[in-house]
Amino acid sequence: MATLTIKNIPDEVYKQLKQRAARHRRSVNSEVIVCLEKVLGSRSIDPAAFLTSIRALRQNISTVFVTEEDLHAAKDEGRL
Repeated sequence: MATLTIKNIPDEVYKQLKQRAARHRRSVNSEVIVCLEKVLGSRSIDPAAFLTSIRALRQNISTVFVTEEDLHAAKDEGRL
């Protein structure tokens, strides 16, 4: 595996990395690797293909589990 040295990291960036590492129970080095993998491994999504797949999923769902009235009642609950 390769080794990378990063110099002149702004204090705020390092602080955020350290906090993220602690939250995820990782070393700062491991957290940097995870962040880089997420950024470099992400792929752009074709909007047309995404919408086509969502529309296909919607057609398979025949029942609406939450109605608009349910949403309004939930929002209004507890209001004066």
